[in-house]
Amino acid sequence: MTNSTFWLAVGFAGQALFGMRFFVQWLHSESRRKSIIPLTFWHLSVAGGVVLLAYAIHRREPVFIVGETVSLMIFLRNLQLLRRKTD
Repeated sequence: MTNSTFWLAVGFAGQALFGMRFFVQWLHSESRRKSIIPLTFWHLSVAGGVVLLAYAIHRREPVFIVGETVSLMIFLRNLQLLRRKTD
């Protein structure tokens, strides 16, 4: 295993661990069929995620591209759940 492959694996592992907090929150929201976090949190999350994804793509960083893409899907799903609640 090369040094760069090792650090790529470390990066993916770190992203997976960090992302688990969103996965756990998402499952919790799904089980209740509603988001339990304020709307502003999700808007800021989407905005920040889009900016970070653009940065990761610019830098050609696969660890952050995958991580931000998955996170954005969860953020957008929570916004969808909030929209259903108000309909």
